[in-house]
Amino acid sequence: MREKFEMWTRSGAEGSAGAVTVQVQTVCFCRYYITLPMDSCDLGELTQHINNKISCIRKMIELRTVVNDPHKRSILQKVGQDVLTINMLLDQFEKHLAQQKEMLKTLKEVEESFKEDAKEAEHLLQNIPPHMPRKTSVTASVAEVKSEKDPDTRPVPEQEPVRKPSKCVIKEMEFVTLAEFESIPQYMKGRMTYDQLNGVIEEINKAVTSKYKILHQPLKSMSNASRKLYQRFKDEETKGTKGLFFIVDTDIREFTSMNVGKRFQSMLNVLRHCQRLRELRGGGVTRYVLL
Repeated sequence: MREKFEMWTRSGAEGSAGAVTVQVQTVCFCRYYITLPMDSCDLGELTQHINNKISCIRKMIELRTVVNDPHKRSILQKVGQDVLTINMLLDQFEKHLAQQKEMLKTLKEVEESFKEDAKEAEHLLQNIPPHMPRKTSVTASVAEVKSEKDPDTRPVPEQEPVRKPSKCVIKEMEFVTLAEFESIPQYMKGRMTYDQLNGVIEEINKAVTSKYKILHQPLKSMSNASRKLYQRFKDEETKGTKGLFFIVDTDIREFTSMNVGKRFQSMLNVLRHCQRLRELRGGGVTRYVLL
């Protein structure tokens, strides 16, 4: 086996057109140049490994002859510089690619955030509380702007005389905003919801409007029931209520369907905390003054 290996190595080295003579010492060659596991070193793998080494030696010999030529050496140097330049460009390309990947990841996160915001906005649009102000129609204002810009518009028909607004302006309590509701201490609002609190405000405004409509009516046009209410309203007024809008518990029972109990009192406490009303006591009557 050892003799066959030595003969095969010599024949492979001599077949290189006499360019190089390879003398192989089997023990040294296997120790320093063959890096194969001893437990899997069969003849086929050993042959393939030695052929690869011989091919590398042939290429090195060919390159050695090229290096000795000054013209080819300059070409090789230029090729080496080009290779270095290409390596630098590849490094820059990899950096840009990593940056683009990071940017793409960030954009995907932003897109997901926008989708969540769009879903929340759609939900808010479809679930606007009834007490919130609605968007007013702008058709009339748009028509007026068009008529001013276009001089050839058709003649505007005569408009009906505008009715003069009534002189009495009844104050209404402003609704609580979501930010104000969230700032209310938890012990104060308990299980109260945002819609429930604004629903109470809506009922209070209804009672205030009903009361002061009666107060602003001429006495001659009042019915007997309205006259009795009018007299009660006047009896409940004091010097401290002059120019103010207020109601009492009797007005809540008279003009709304709310029950004046502990729950109603807790909501009044929240409204006082939000500076929507204040209490004015006197004569055994508690007056809720709108702020």
